[in-house]
Amino acid sequence: MLALSHYNSSASPLLPRLVNDSGGKVEVMVAVEGLLQQRNFTFVEPTTSGIIAVILSMTLGIISNIVALFILVNAYSLQRRRSKATFLLFATSLVITDFIGHAIPGALVLRLYLSGGVSPEDFDSSDGMCQFLGGSMVFFGLCPLFMGCAMAAERCLGVTKPLLHSSLVTKTRTKICLAVIWLLALSMALLPCFQLGSYTYQEPGTWCFINVLSDTKEVDVAFVVLFSGLGLMSLAVALVCNTISGLTLVLARLRRQPGSHHSAKSHDIEMVVQLVGIMVASCICWSPLLIFGLMSVIRSYTGTIGDDLLNYKTLMVMGVRLAAWNQILDPWVYILLRRTVLGKIYLIAKCQAGLRGAILGRWEPTSYPSSEKNEVNQV
Repeated sequence: MLALSHYNSSASPLLPRLVNDSGGKVEVMVAVEGLLQQRNFTFVEPTTSGIIAVILSMTLGIISNIVALFILVNAYSLQRRRSKATFLLFATSLVITDFIGHAIPGALVLRLYLSGGVSPEDFDSSDGMCQFLGGSMVFFGLCPLFMGCAMAAERCLGVTKPLLHSSLVTKTRTKICLAVIWLLALSMALLPCFQLGSYTYQEPGTWCFINVLSDTKEVDVAFVVLFSGLGLMSLAVALVCNTISGLTLVLARLRRQPGSHHSAKSHDIEMVVQLVGIMVASCICWSPLLIFGLMSVIRSYTGTIGDDLLNYKTLMVMGVRLAAWNQILDPWVYILLRRTVLGKIYLIAKCQAGLRGAILGRWEPTSYPSSEKNEVNQV
C-alpha cells in the first residue's frame, strides 16, 4: 500500500496570503520550496508481502548456508592436499560469514517490517539499532568481496607458480589473512563512530545504510567512495586472477600429452570453476548497489539530483535487495559446482553427444552409397 502525502500548490490557501505580506517575495519562495518538497515526498509503508519475502529469503539463505557448510566441513576433514585444504578453509570462512551476515541483518530488517517501519521524519535521527544495522551491512558486504578476491589471488598463485605457492601459503598464514580481512571490514564499518560518515534509515524505513541521499557532507562522499571503491576493486582483482587461472589451466590441458594423467589438475579446475561462480554471483549482486550508491551520493552532494530523487531511492532499494541474494547464491556454488556434480554433468553431456553422433552416423555417405558411386561401378 502506498501512502502518498502531497499538497496541491494551486489549492493551497498559503500562497494568496503570503503574496499580500510586506516580505511577500521571500516568503512565497520559501513556501513554494516547502510545498514542492512535500509534493515530491513519497512514503512506502511496509506490506505483508514484504514481510513474507523477508521470511522466505532468510529461510532459504540459512538452509543453503547450512547445507554448504556441512559439505565444506566434511570435505575439509577428508582433504589431504594442502592447496585444496587452504581453499576449503577460505570457502568455509566465507560460508560462515555469509550465514551470520544473512541471519543478523535479516532479523533486524524483519523486526522493522513487523513494527511498521520508521516514519520518514525520523530517518535522520539514527538510533543505536540503525547504527548497528548499517554497520552490519557494510561489514558483511565487504567481507565476501574481500574473501573472494583473496581466494582468487591464492588460486592464481597456486596455478601459475605452484612451487612458490607451496612455500608461501600455509594454514597459519591463511588464518592470518582471514583475520586481516575481518579486521579491515570491521574498521570500515566503524568509521561513522569516528564521525567519518554516517548511517541513516532508508526508504521505506526498514533498513539502514550509508547516508547517500539527504544532507550529504564531504565525509559521507568519502565514506561511500571508499566503500564502493574497495568493493569494485575486489571484484576487478578477482576477475583478473580468475581469468589468468582459467587461461593457464586451458593451456595446460591443450599441451597435455595423450595418455598422461594429472589428477591435481582436476582439483584446480574444480576450485577455479567455483571461484568463477562466486565472482559472477558477486558481480551481479553487488555491482548495482556499489554503483548506485556512488552515483547517488555524488549527485546528492553536488545538488544535481533534483527530480530524480525518487528514482535514486528506488534504485537503492533494488540494489540492496539484489545484494542480499549474494549470501543465498554463494553456498549454492559449493553445492552445485563440486567435482562429483561436474563429473556427472560431463558424463551426461558426453552421452548426449555420443547419442547424437550415433544418430548422425546412420546417415553418413559410407552407409548409403550415393548415385555417383553406383555410376562409377557401372562404368
